[in-house]
Formats: sequence, structure tokens, C-alpha cells
Amino acid sequence: MAITDRRTASASQDSNDAAEGRAASTPYDGVSPFPRDGSAVRHRVSRWQLAVTALVVAFPFLALALALRLLWGDLVGPGDVIIAAVLYCVTGLGVTVGFHRGLTHGSFTPNRPLKIALAVAGSMSFQGAVIGWVATHRRHHAFTDRPGDPHSPFRFGTSLAGELRGLAHAHVGWLFTADATPATRYAPDLLADADLRAVSRAFPWLCALSLALPFGLGWAVSGGWHGALTALVWAGLVRVALLQHVTWSVNSLCHMIGARPFRTRRHDRATNLWPLALLSFGESWHNLHHADPTCARHGVDRHQIDPSAAVIRLLERLGWARDVRWPVAGRLEARRQP
Repeated sequence: MAITDRRTASASQDSNDAAEGRAASTPYDGVSPFPRDGSAVRHRVSRWQLAVTALVVAFPFLALALALRLLWGDLVGPGDVIIAAVLYCVTGLGVTVGFHRGLTHGSFTPNRPLKIALAVAGSMSFQGAVIGWVATHRRHHAFTDRPGDPHSPFRFGTSLAGELRGLAHAHVGWLFTADATPATRYAPDLLADADLRAVSRAFPWLCALSLALPFGLGWAVSGGWHGALTALVWAGLVRVALLQHVTWSVNSLCHMIGARPFRTRRHDRATNLWPLALLSFGESWHNLHHADPTCARHGVDRHQIDPSAAVIRLLERLGWARDVRWPVAGRLEARRQP
């Protein structure tokens, strides 16, 4: 979920190992603010890098405000809604099925065309290049809610002020820190994959494509500028902003609010937050995910909707995904809270 540059991948292995050792050896009581030592290399973030991150985060809202002003009075049509829904599903599932369950956790093994297609679709979500995203998320699991976690809402302690500050940090503030996550440490398998390196390098162009597609489809459907612009607003800008904040809510809200039916590691406060289940394609069943990270299904209890798991099941039946790690009853019960 990070907005990274390629220097992240070349960060010093020795420095990172030393930092991890400090984080692991530092006592943590579960309530205090995290010490400044982290699990990753800290470096000076250039102004241009911060500017690009700010643009990716703020651009959809700024452009939306301008577009709403220009288009006020005739804002949305059924074509805009359909294009937005389709692209939300394509890019969202690219993140949840591709980036997260497939590439980060190995919940299944995709064939080569599916691997590339999912990586491309996830990259069009504006959430960062695939290799940096995976590296950051693996580090989050290695240090969940303790020193070293790049986006824990408990970074500033468990006081009211600390948790409010931590909530903002976990949601979006962490994107602007100098806490780099080296892909050489956390995603060497992806760095060794020529296909994924190419997709990662193409991230800026895939973001452009993510906005060009609704504009072009809107033009094709309506035959004019107005339809192209309304499709760009709703199927481009609004869709990107909504998906970003749903994903970031899993980082923030799904560690602070909700149920915890399964045991996780010490200090790991991941929760299940049902109102986000549909919009997040099942990612908000976050407690089970942290209890059993490689499981392909996150919503394992009755009535827990998990669209990502349904898609993985379809891919398996089509022969495009194999070695799927479905829930095992005994394994789940061993992790369930008494």
C-alpha cells in the first residue's frame, strides 16, 4: 500500500538486519509509544518524492472538486455507474486477490497470464507499485502492532490522544514517513520475477491507464466530451479515492474497532469489521487473516461474505490457480478464542 520509489529495493541489507535486531530486542509493553528504532532503513525523503505521494493521495479529491464545479447540474448517468462498478471490482480484486492473497501470502499459485493480469489490475488502484506494496505488507505482518510495523494505529501509544494520532498515521500518515521497507529483505521472490519487475516499473503508466480507460469508455458510450468527463469523475477519480480509503481503513479501523474471534500473536489487535466486508472484497475479516495469514478465505464463519475467496474458487475451477490454501476446520478451531 505504499507509494515507493525504486531506491527502496536497493536499501542496505546489513542496515536493515541491524534495525530488525534492535526492534526485536527492545521490550514492548503493548501500551507505550513505539521507540524510534524501526525494522527498516530510514533515509531522507526527497521533496519530489513527498510531492508525488501527496499528489497520488490528494489528486482524486482536488480533481473531483474541480470536476463537480464544472459539471454541476448533470453529474452522473447509468453508464458512469456501470463503468465505475466494473473498474472498482477489477482494480479492487487486483489488490485483494492479486497483491494480497496471492503475491504477498501465497494463498494460491496463479499461472503466468493470471499473475501478470492481477498485478496490472492491482497497480491501477493507485496504491503503489506491486513489489513495494508486497514488501510493506509482509513487514506489517512481521511486526504487527509493535515496533517495526509501518502503519500500526498504536504507534503513539494507547492513550486517547495517542490512538487518535495513531489512527491518522495508520490510515494515511505513514505514506509520508521516511520509514522505507527494502524489497531485498521482504520481497526477494518478486524481485527475481522478470514479469513483476516489469509491472512494477510500469506503475505510473498503469495509473494513467486507470484514468484514461473511464474517459475513453465514457466517450465511446456517450459520443461526446460531457460523457467522457462524467465517466472520468465517477469511474476514475471517485472510484480511485473510494478504493484507496477502503484499503487504508483495513490498516487503521480493522486494528481498532470490531470483533476478535480468533487468537493472534501477542500485541496483534487485528479485528473483523463487517460493514467494510463488501467494499473491501472480504479483506475486513482481518482478525482471521492475522490468525491464519496464508488462508485463501478470510470470511470463514457463517454469513461472512468474502468475494475475493469466491473469485479464487472460480480461478481454481478454471485451472488458472492451483495450490489454493482453503480453510482447515481443525486449524481454525485451534485458533478460535475460548
